[in-house]
Amino acid sequence: MSAALDRLIEQDRALYKLCDPVRVLEPLDWPNSVEAEFFAALDRGDPRLPQVTATPVDHRATREALRAHMGALDRGHPGGAFLYRTAECQLLAAEMMEQLGTPGFTARSRQLYGAPEDLVHAGGPSQRDAAEHLLARTEGFASLHPVEDLPAEVVADRLRALFEPDFRDPPLTVVLDPELAAKASASSTRVRLRADAKFSEAAVMQLYHHEAMVHAATRRNGKDQPVLRCLGLSTPRTTCAQEGLATLAELITDCCDVARLRRLALRVRAIDAALAGADFLEVYRLFESAGQTRDESYASAQRVFRGGDVRGGGIALTKDLVYIKGLNLVGNFMRRAIAEGRPELPLLLFAGRMTPGDAVALAPLVEEGLVRLPTLAPSWVKNEACLVAYLVWSAFLDQVQLDAVRLEDLAAG
Repeated sequence: MSAALDRLIEQDRALYKLCDPVRVLEPLDWPNSVEAEFFAALDRGDPRLPQVTATPVDHRATREALRAHMGALDRGHPGGAFLYRTAECQLLAAEMMEQLGTPGFTARSRQLYGAPEDLVHAGGPSQRDAAEHLLARTEGFASLHPVEDLPAEVVADRLRALFEPDFRDPPLTVVLDPELAAKASASSTRVRLRADAKFSEAAVMQLYHHEAMVHAATRRNGKDQPVLRCLGLSTPRTTCAQEGLATLAELITDCCDVARLRRLALRVRAIDAALAGADFLEVYRLFESAGQTRDESYASAQRVFRGGDVRGGGIALTKDLVYIKGLNLVGNFMRRAIAEGRPELPLLLFAGRMTPGDAVALAPLVEEGLVRLPTLAPSWVKNEACLVAYLVWSAFLDQVQLDAVRLEDLAAG
């Protein structure tokens, strides 16, 4: 092993430890008591803003260490450049967590996750446009809501059976968490379900393909890398690709229903409203007026104002933009990869937590043995022949001007 490779491995392990104190979502969770108080006031006919306090986290020591680490990295090497981008992201995330409840928090959030006005591609529509397109095209199907009658305990048992063949050493455990803000969350070793949540039949497979076969699998594959174990880190810079990949997985495996797709698009509309100054109640009503239940509307609005200011003023978290933005990013990346004769790139996205840009930059390291292809990956991406067929047809459909197609003409043919 060369001295340069030894140095890269040493820097990777050091950065992994440096990044650990910088947590983003967990410190932003709201206690369940806040929800109970909000609905109690609403039921009294006296709606009030949630009473939450954002407590900034002091990351000065970590920021200094990250800056020093960045200065020692060889950015001319694909591995060193990846570590630099990872450290730079964690530096921004640390700064964001130090500015909770202030405009600086939102500014950093925009840098890390994006904003509704971001373009899908140069000269193309914005993420806002994409979300509004999805909402407009599904308006007539807004009443198609899956029945959510499965208790978390039942879903947990089903997931354990689904996980067992793929996640053996160690197993992927399923736990019920009464304090979890989201309905579900995944790491490389466990999937958490909110204990009081109810799920639909479709949601069981959504959790399998989204949480397990994307989030848990990529993190586990990354942590098992021989050189760049930072590919196993969950950082904001990879969140967009992660959620895009997971949402694409739901669509490809036929478990993303129209209600789910509308919920993701509504999050973009809600972020847009919050950035324009809407307060928590206004965003809550935005979701409710779109057909969500009051529990869903509260949870959705809460996600927008984590770390922000419930009074409005444009101070919000833009993280939930990443589902629609990521779907556009990953979908376009995969189709472009096939168009350029690079069918290996979609699978490489599962080798760890990475962006499409990382996949392109790190691809040469696969042949050198410095990056290992994923051991855990879903069948839809491993079956290259079928994936290529799907992506090629999808790319062709983009060229069809649907407004010029009439049902009468098709019936006549």
